[in-house]
Amino acid sequence: MMMNTNDMFMQFGSFLATMMFVKAMYEQYLPHQWRDSIRSFMYRYTERIVRFFSPYLHITFEEYTGERFSRSEAYITIQTYLSEKTSDKARGLKGNFVKDGKALVLGLADNEEVTDVYQGVKVWWTSHKSFAKSQTITFYPGMDEKRHYQLTFHGSNRKFVTETYLNYILVEGKAITIKNRQRKLFTNVKEKSGSYYSRGSLWSHVEFKHPASFETLGMEETKKNAIKNDLLRFRSAKDYYNKIGKPWKRGYLLYGPPGTGKSTMIVAIANLLEYDIYDLELTAVKDNTTLRQLLIETSGKSIVVIEDIDCSLDLTGERSTTKNEKKDDEGEDDKEKVKKKMKDEGESKKSEVTLSGLLNFIDGIWSAIGEERLIIFTTNHFEKLDQALIRRGRMDVHIELSYCCFESFKMLANNYLDVKSHRLFDTIKGLLEETKMNPADVAESLMPKSLELDVDVCLGNLVKALEKAKLDDQSKKEEEEKKEKEMKAKIEAKEEGKEEQEENANENKTKNDE
Repeated sequence: MMMNTNDMFMQFGSFLATMMFVKAMYEQYLPHQWRDSIRSFMYRYTERIVRFFSPYLHITFEEYTGERFSRSEAYITIQTYLSEKTSDKARGLKGNFVKDGKALVLGLADNEEVTDVYQGVKVWWTSHKSFAKSQTITFYPGMDEKRHYQLTFHGSNRKFVTETYLNYILVEGKAITIKNRQRKLFTNVKEKSGSYYSRGSLWSHVEFKHPASFETLGMEETKKNAIKNDLLRFRSAKDYYNKIGKPWKRGYLLYGPPGTGKSTMIVAIANLLEYDIYDLELTAVKDNTTLRQLLIETSGKSIVVIEDIDCSLDLTGERSTTKNEKKDDEGEDDKEKVKKKMKDEGESKKSEVTLSGLLNFIDGIWSAIGEERLIIFTTNHFEKLDQALIRRGRMDVHIELSYCCFESFKMLANNYLDVKSHRLFDTIKGLLEETKMNPADVAESLMPKSLELDVDVCLGNLVKALEKAKLDDQSKKEEEEKKEKEMKAKIEAKEEGKEEQEENANENKTKNDE
């Protein structure tokens, strides 16, 4: 017999009344700690029963792990990935300006869920946030609140998610971090009174925003493309370096006269590869141990630069004194010896970095610390450098940056004046072949002196500068020739005087013999 509607409502009302009575008795007579235990017990085992019959699995990634003094790298990488890849699918977002980031970053709001699909497999990410009940004082961030990401997926995709998808998340998240980070220019901090500035760090930094690029370099197109191809090949050669058993690093030596664009080339390389720059000042490094510590604190995807390596330290390798110098030292009195010793000790305190220490820094055991790193030396005097310092394997690529040629000039004219041809180009070409002018001086002549751009005036200024440089070179050459003639005449006169003296001596000897 089918129950009518009124009976159903009556039974349902009776059931609700009974439940409310049981709840009231439960809250009134059952101790508080028992209620929490029962509630926790019921929740835990109910969740287990649901999970037992559910085909879905869960993986949790906590924000803080271990001693909780630093955020989990996996959590940060997942946060970056979800902010970039799934923020357009989420209904709840929160904005944040990440430290060292380029712009505002949108991320998932707390307790928000999004869906992600990779290679046809669908997964769900949920951001959870909860607060600790303890009222104790917190000494580090994250102690009073807990955050974690929960990944949910079907059990049939367990192997794919754990072995393929999560690896993809970590790789992609790190790539996004590098793309969005604000690049930096570092310099080493000089030691003072046994401690370091910048809260114990050996490096201090500023934001790196130099606009130079390979497109604006005044250099022959073929040479420029060869350098770019070598750099791009290095950036994608991680597996190759592992295969041949070498650290993933490469050395570049930039040499040439002053003003030929060595520093600009370094900036163009950094902008092409999106690397940080570590400008290492060797004279501020105390010793070889500090040099190794500086290397350890550099990050991957970076360029370590030592400019004017020939002027930084005495790295010729010749340190021994000659016999004559030793004899002179023996003839000095005690006072002079004490003064000289104090002077030598004062100089030694400035820097004790040796050639051996620098060589180990470049390609020794310590050079394998980190990966994807360029080491660049610059010098105005290639011939002064120790051959052990610049041999292939340490400085793998030698790039000569010379005086401005016609091809370089056309590149600069296009950059500064937006002109690819002009009636003065032939005149400038002839002058560039007859005189030497570095690209920096050519660029300064091409730069407009007012807000109104006048191509004829700018090119005319360059012609005048080249003609003046040509006259100066001719005058300098004539002066050198004159000095050379005078020196030659003095040598000839001296030789004639010696011959006369020898003849007179021979005559006197003959007379005496007679």
